Amino acid sequence: MLGQKIHRAPMYDIEAVQPMRDELMAVGFEDLRTSQDIDKVFGETQGTLFVMINSVCGCAAGSARPGVALALQHTVIPDRLVTVFAGMEYDAVERVRALHTGYPPSSPSMVLFKDGKLAAMVERRRIEGKTPEQLAGDLVQIFTRHCLRPGPSIPASEFAKLDFAQVCGSSIPRN
Repeated sequence: MLGQKIHRAPMYDIEAVQPMRDELMAVGFEDLRTSQDIDKVFGETQGTLFVMINSVCGCAAGSARPGVALALQHTVIPDRLVTVFAGMEYDAVERVRALHTGYPPSSPSMVLFKDGKLAAMVERRRIEGKTPEQLAGDLVQIFTRHCLRPGPSIPASEFAKLDFAQVCGSSIPRN
């Protein structure tokens, strides 16, 4: 059936990945679930838009989510923060990936758009093996170069209360 969209069920248990979504939402991310959500955000966002493709993998837990949260404590941050989850909302992830052509699919990954154009891309290969502090340093450089919004995304006192899961997602059962 050419042209007909095939619905794919989420790869992981919805309740099991919710804490991974919550880690990003706690620091100011909007959780997007559909390609229409992506198109709406792109259509209404001026300035910088930071998109994180979240994942259950170990580098997402050990580096990406805590590193992004730490980077968002910087004095300059993106205007808007959104996230989609690989293996969960396929259409939303595919739509984000279509907006940063020229890079292979990778999760986790982070993309900064400025005035609707790709400004910076952080692929999984630039995340793996880094500490959260190293990744945050890379992101701070990107934010300093492209962003104007005053940070942090949440007060330092709230950031100090955050507790990131430091486990590999491989123990999460697939549906």
